[in-house]
Amino acid sequence: MSDLFTKNVFINCPFDEKYRVLLKPLLFTIKYCSLNPRIASERMDSSEVRIDKIQAIIEACKYSIHDLSRIKATEKGEFYRLNIALEIGLDMGCKLYNPDPKYKTKQSLILEGEKFSYQKALSDLSGSDVRCHHDDPEQLVEEVRAWLASFVEWDLPGPNTIWYEYNAFNMDLFTEFTANGFKKDQIEQLNMPEYLRYLNQWIDLKRV
Repeated sequence: MSDLFTKNVFINCPFDEKYRVLLKPLLFTIKYCSLNPRIASERMDSSEVRIDKIQAIIEACKYSIHDLSRIKATEKGEFYRLNIALEIGLDMGCKLYNPDPKYKTKQSLILEGEKFSYQKALSDLSGSDVRCHHDDPEQLVEEVRAWLASFVEWDLPGPNTIWYEYNAFNMDLFTEFTANGFKKDQIEQLNMPEYLRYLNQWIDLKRV
């Protein structure tokens, strides 16, 4: 079993602007705890078929995090967001039906924003240990860190330390990118490959 497979964490989440306040600390927590976040938007190649890319990422990851907090329609006439449910199915299918025995070791964390709301949309998940972050970034860090601590074989920093370091990271990111000619809104909407590159560099420097 490759070392990359055992360190990779697939992130299945919304990609709207409102979710970025949760996505950024989610990615930071995973990386700060010495694992590798993998997400569909990590590459911006228009020639890639999206479902093929997602399948390849799922197969490269022993772990996965699925956030159901945005599956509910919020406006009249709006459709439920089914991509997240589809990707949960792909991930679970990989574990259950792939003949390679390494996939039987896959583990998942399912998150929601409102307690038990997932049961209204995905009742087949009833009985699963779904964790609630209440749309609170700091609570999300705590939930993700607790899940990681349940299986990693090394000591993890506490949730308060991770949250403090995440805020320090944000300050450094804004300082450096502002000095490099970015406006505040451009930094907040930084594309995922560039954001992940800076995140990886920042944490690697912390460990030198």
